[in-house]
Order: sequence, then structure tokens, then C-alpha cells
Amino acid sequence: MSESGVPDVTQELRLPWDDDPEDLYEHAPCGYLTTLPDGTIVRVNETFLAWTGYARADLIGHKRFRDLLTPGDQIYHETHYAPLLAMQGEVHEIALEVVRPDRRRLPTLVNSVLERGPTGSPRIIRTMVFDATERRSYEKELLHARRAAEASEQRVRVLQQIVADLAAAPTVAEVAEAVVRAPEPAFQAASTSIYLVDTERDQLIAVASTDPTTGNWDDMPCSSTRAVAEVTRRGDLHVVGTVADAEEHFPDLAESMRRSERKSVVLLPLTTGPADGEGGLTVLGVLAFSFREERTLTDGELRVIRLLGQQAGQALDRARLYDDVRRREERASFMARTMRSMEVEHRLLQRARRLVERMVAEIADWALVRLQVGPAGLVEYHGSPAPDQARLDVRTAEAIKSAAPVFATDGDGLGCTVLPLTVRGNVLGTLAVRMAPDRRGAEAERNFLIDLADRAALALENARLYEQERAIARTLQRSLLADSVPGSDPRFAVETHYQAAALDMEVGGDWYDAFLITANKLAVVVGDVVGRGIEAATTMGQLRSAIRALASAENGPARLLEGLDRFCERVDSARMATVVYVEVDLLSSEVAYACAGHLPPLLHEPAGSPQYLLQARSAPIGSRAGDRRRVEHRMRLAAGSRLLLYTDGLIERRDRTIDRGFEILAREYARLRDAPLKGLTAGLADTLVGKDHGDDVCMLCLTLGSEERLERSIGADPLQIALLRADMRGWLAGHGVETDCLNAVLLACSEAVANSIEHGYSDDPFGVVDVAATISPETVEIRVTDRGGWRGPGTDFARGRGLQLIYESMDEVAFERGAEGTRVTMRRHRGDDHD
Repeated sequence: MSESGVPDVTQELRLPWDDDPEDLYEHAPCGYLTTLPDGTIVRVNETFLAWTGYARADLIGHKRFRDLLTPGDQIYHETHYAPLLAMQGEVHEIALEVVRPDRRRLPTLVNSVLERGPTGSPRIIRTMVFDATERRSYEKELLHARRAAEASEQRVRVLQQIVADLAAAPTVAEVAEAVVRAPEPAFQAASTSIYLVDTERDQLIAVASTDPTTGNWDDMPCSSTRAVAEVTRRGDLHVVGTVADAEEHFPDLAESMRRSERKSVVLLPLTTGPADGEGGLTVLGVLAFSFREERTLTDGELRVIRLLGQQAGQALDRARLYDDVRRREERASFMARTMRSMEVEHRLLQRARRLVERMVAEIADWALVRLQVGPAGLVEYHGSPAPDQARLDVRTAEAIKSAAPVFATDGDGLGCTVLPLTVRGNVLGTLAVRMAPDRRGAEAERNFLIDLADRAALALENARLYEQERAIARTLQRSLLADSVPGSDPRFAVETHYQAAALDMEVGGDWYDAFLITANKLAVVVGDVVGRGIEAATTMGQLRSAIRALASAENGPARLLEGLDRFCERVDSARMATVVYVEVDLLSSEVAYACAGHLPPLLHEPAGSPQYLLQARSAPIGSRAGDRRRVEHRMRLAAGSRLLLYTDGLIERRDRTIDRGFEILAREYARLRDAPLKGLTAGLADTLVGKDHGDDVCMLCLTLGSEERLERSIGADPLQIALLRADMRGWLAGHGVETDCLNAVLLACSEAVANSIEHGYSDDPFGVVDVAATISPETVEIRVTDRGGWRGPGTDFARGRGLQLIYESMDEVAFERGAEGTRVTMRRHRGDDHD
């Protein structure tokens, strides 16, 4: 017993040194080898022999330790094991494989110790060998598990990235692009393709592929017997492990696999809906990916693949909703832009042109509008190439007859949808459009085209009605304008100009009139009626007739305006019209005028600058506010005075003050003081308004009496000669020049001016020719002066047919040529004095 009361068993234990040392060596739990420094085995225990299957006699003295190793381990023995042992004297846990006599390999862990002799030279190497078979198996399992974990982690990372890409992909095309990139990094697939379901066309559409040459890369009906369509109908993952499996279930897939040298294929439906409810799943597409070698997918990989299909399906569903909303917004935006673009144009042809141009620019490659208006109709098209005309005519006739759209279908050979343009039950014409094939069968696109045709028909009908009303109003307006202004009286001359708005707006209420109240009293008037269109033109005609009825030798301008105020009580549309009314006594040259809300007349007498007549102003006719009294002003004018009446379209602009407009008009009017009356108002309009003005312009210019001396300046333009002739004819007639003399003077003056333009200003289109004419009881004298440099053969002026006519027409002709130009002075005797 021990001191603690516990039985003492130490006496019964056998100590290790009590065992047989030889037996302990031979049957140790590890292999022992003793080798010479060169590796020759000199001793080996039974344990090593039992593990390897060698006989003792085969090893001792015949084999070196490295001879028992695999070729790779032999190299390692020479390059690492032996040098390390020689340097350190020992090595531990070196993993080497021993080759058994039957060529099987034994994984081992080796510890070696180098013993040296008294002199320090290597004497013997003792090596302990452990069987590492189970450890190596465990390490392989660990390595396999690690690789599997790494692969799983890689797949998860790829899946996470794909999920992130799907979340950021707003459109179906971007979702498809993200999904098609997933299988190759996640599962080392060789190629990937994606097909999406088009429910409206009942087709599977080939959307994207990393290698389109590996399969049947084209669209297919959902009812097809091909593998992709079958998986779409089943809605479940299908793994084709071998070509033999494909031949059994999908012969077309087997042929494709052999052609593309693919050994395994995965067909994954892209679904949306509850994952646990078979009836609730909706297949939106199929993801197909293949491998170059036969591939067996693990349960973990299959779970990830199914998860990819669910994530991709949800992303596709969301993207389709987004695409649908975006397309609706785009259609609505296109509709709004197109209608606004058409509304800018008021003409029917321009609206039709805008419609087809916008359609081709954004939604189609060819469009045509055909309208049944007028004897010849209206046709406007845009885009190319044009479809077959005969087949299009057949489809157009069908749409007109049925008053219903005829939609294009896949494979119909024409590809054009024809929609009737219907307004209030009447077919105005047709709209033909050719769109991309993927948009032809979509129900949403059909509804969009129907809506577009309805709105376009209304816009075109409005333009047709506008043109019809505009034509009626313009015809009425022009018929009411004074087309026979008095012009045979030498005591005055009247020049008028009317210019409609260039932006195709409705006709306005601007008008002018000139008439003789009595044989010696002239009335001129310019007015502007509120409003536009037929009503304004009708009111203008009524107001013009009322003025003619109220004008009399006794009334005068003020009383006439009072009569117009009473007239507005019966014709309310004439209320607030503006009028400037002028009466001229042709015997005394006295002028009486009154302005009812109108812009002031502009007077330019022979001497001095233009001035605005600002007296005798009152409110527009029919006005119920302010001072309603009518006043007039009288003044006497010198012979040759010019009085300009005009409407606000001549000077009013949004980008400048009206005072600035008055200033510009006065300046231009002064510049044209010496210009012929004929064409003066048109010239003012060209300078102040141009051709793109948005308001009507109406002008009347009255020249009172005949000037004692006629002075005119015209540009070096042959077209100006006709205007000069008309102006001079009136002046000569006003002074009572005889007809023969008058015609001769006009001929000679015209030829002299033509020579100055042709020879003096042949290189100067901006030159000016001055004409001065005087009359005495005996003669008419004309002077034509230019400041050009005449270029002709020699210095003889009497060359050419024109100069001959001058000499034959006039009694005296004199040419003066100097450094500053040329002057021709011509005289013609009046009456019987002409030789």
C-alpha cells in the first residue's frame, strides 16, 4: 500500500527496456532504414518490408533509398532532401512516395538523421518512415473540400455580381446581356445563349449568345419540338449530361452538340412567380449553356443554377414592365411631338409632310399619307425603299372599303400596315407605314398606330378645313379690296399694296379703299378689323360699304366716324376696328382727315422731311370707353405731296418699341422720296417686312397734284425702268402734255436710262441713275445722269439702236461725259413745234 492508502501497482509494470530491443526495432509502428552516406540500404525493419512488400534480401546492399522513390521524388531527393540533410544533419516530415514492387505507391512521411564519425565525416543515415496513406487521403479530402468551397464561393460571387447587374439593368436587353455572361465564370461553361418568350407572337426570340455558331441560333415558335421550346413548356431545369441523353430526348440538340463538339448542356427556364407553386410559375425565357467535356453537376451547383433562373426571371419581369412603361412614354412623347409639329404648319400638304417625316425619323423606315382631297388627291411619302405599289394599292383599297386598319404580318411579303384616316365617320385618306418586324405583331403597337392615325386624321382634317376657310376668306377679302382705284385723274395718283401674313395664318381684317365722293373730292381710307378669317373678311366688307355709304360732300371725316359708331350698334363684329379716313379737295388741295384708333398717316411734302399727322385722333369705332367725341383736322398740301396710310403690320414688332418702328418707317419713306410712285409701297414692304412676317400689311400712298419738276432716282436695275415710265406718264399727263410728245419723251427717257444702266453700271449693280424733268409751255426737258464709267468702243456715244431712237424722238440731244459720270440732256418741243 502507498502512504495515501492506494494500492501500489508499480511493482507489477514491465519497463520498456525489459522488452527485446531487436523485436522492438523489427516491429516498431514505423519503418526503420539504415543507409550508408550514399543511400545504400544496410538495414531495414520488418515493418517497412510489410508495408512495401519488398524482401529484405532485395534491399540490403542492392538498393539505395532514393531508388525506392517515384521519379519526381527522386529528383526532389537529390535537389532538396540530400542537400538539406548534409547541411543540417537531420530532416523532418518530408513527404515522399515509395514505389512498391507491384508499382503501387505508398505515401510516406520521412525523418532522417545523419550520424558522423569522430573526424566529422558522414558515417551512417538513420531514417524513420511513417505510413501517410490515411493522412494523404484526408489531405485530398480536405483539398477537394477546399476546392469545392472555393468553387462555391466563386459561384456565389458571380451570382452576387449577376444579381447586382440584374438589379441595375432597367431594360430587357440589358437583363439578357447580364444573364448570358453568368454561366461561363460561374460554372466554366464553354458557351451561353438566351431565348426570350414573345407571348403576343407566341415565339421564342433568340436574343443574345456568346457563340452563336454552337447551336440552332434562330427564333422558333413556342410549339416547336426543339429542346428550348420543350423546356419552355415544361418550366423546369433540364440537364443533358451526354450526347446519348440528348439523342433520347432531343434529337435536334444531339445533332447540335455533335456539330459544336459539346458534351453536356444545361437548359434553364427563366421563371417568375412563387418558387413553391408549380401552377404559379411563368416562363419568360430559357438560358442554355454547354460544356466541352461531360459534366456532372453537384446538388449545390444545381441549386445555384435554379436560383439564377429565378433571379433572372424576376429581373426580366421587372424589366418588361419597365420597358412597357418606357415604350408607352415614348409613344406618348412621340405622339405629342408629332402633333405639335403638325400644328405648327397650317397647310394640308405641310402637315402631311411633317407626319411622314417624323414617323420615318423615329418609328418606321417608310411612311405614306394619301388623302382623297381635290380632283388629283394628295400623296406625301418619306423613307426607302418603297414597297410594291400594286400590292400596296390592294391593301389601301381594302382599308378604305372596310374603314378599318389592315395590319402587316410576318411573311405577308409587303410588311406595310395601312390605317384609314377617319374623321366623323368619313374616310379622309390612308396612312401606310412599314415598321420593324419585331413591332408588327405587338398589340400595343397596333393600338398606338390606331391612336396615331385618329389624331393625325383630325389634324389633317383641321388643316383641310382651314385651307378651305382660308381660301374662301381670301377670295372674299380680295374681292372686297378696291381693285379699281381711281387712276385716270391727273390731279392725284394712288399706289396700294396688300401682303398677307407669310406664316400661313388666317387672313386678317386689314383693308384699303379709294373712291371719288364727287368729281372734285377724293376719299382714301385704310382700316383694320378685329379678328381673322371669314368673319373678319365679312366685317371688313360691311365696314367698307358703310364708309362708302356715309361719305358725302357735306359730312366730312368726323361725322363719318360718328356714323360708323352707330353702324357698330347693328354690326357688333365691327366694334373696335381702327380706321384712318382722308378726304381731299382736288380743286383747293385741302385735306381733311380723322384717325379712329389707327396709326397716324405719314406725310412727305416736296420740301422738308416726312412728318406724322398726329391731330384728329380718337378711340376705335364702336368704343364704349374714354372720349367718344370725333374730331377732324384740315390742312392744305403742296402739289407733289405724298401721304402714306398703313396698318400696324408694317411697323409693329415684338422685339422693338413702336417709336423705333415709326422712326424706321420715316427714314425709309424719306429715302424713297425720289423713287417712282409705282412700286413704292411694295418696296417699303420688302424693306420693312420681308417675306416671313407673321402679320398682314396694308398700305395706300396718295400723291396729290402734279409736281412742277419731276426728280426721280432709280437703281441700276432694268426692272426699275417700267416703274419710272409709269410715274413719268402720270406726271406728263397731269401737265397736259400731248399724247405724241408724251410717248416720244417716255421712249427717249427709257432708252437713255437703259444706256446708263448697261454701259455706265455694267460692273456696279448698286449704281443710281438720276432723272430730272421740267415742263414749260414750249418744251419738255429730260436729264438722265449717272456716275458710272462708260466702257464701249471709242468715245462715240451715237452707237446702237437705242441712241438712234433717242435722236429720232427728241428735238435736241446733248451728251456730257466727265470724270464723275455721264449726263444726257434731251428736249422735245410741244404741239406743232416738233420738226
